[in-house]
Amino acid sequence: MTKCSEYLHNCLYFSANALARNVGKMADEAFRETGLSPSYAFMVMLVNEQPGITLKELAEHLHLAPSTLTRFTDKLVYKGIVERDHEGKTVRIYPTKKGKSLEKPIAAAWKRLYQNYSAVLGEQAGKDLTKTIYTSNQKLEDLT
Repeated sequence: MTKCSEYLHNCLYFSANALARNVGKMADEAFRETGLSPSYAFMVMLVNEQPGITLKELAEHLHLAPSTLTRFTDKLVYKGIVERDHEGKTVRIYPTKKGKSLEKPIAAAWKRLYQNYSAVLGEQAGKDLTKTIYTSNQKLEDLT
């Protein structure tokens, strides 16, 4: 093994990004039939679960910048999946009938994704990895 390869294999940054790309490919495939990317699908799930959720709350849940969520919202409004309501400076997001109809296909896509990575990693290993990544991310976020 070359010295450069050794650095890459022992680097959290490189390993986390490689994992994200691979899981991202699996997620894109699992969500293809919903017509939404996994990030958009998760936003729709949150809006369906909490009609009237604010952009600030969505940003906290999804760990995305408000400007990104504004773009997401614009696209979902255009597709007729959500509606936006302005209350002064606060923007609330509500599902449309079309958005509500996506609940089951989105849930099925999440289940497919879980099954697909569990088949590769093993169910318990997938759960353990998810917990480790989540906990590590929380610690790193606390620094910022």
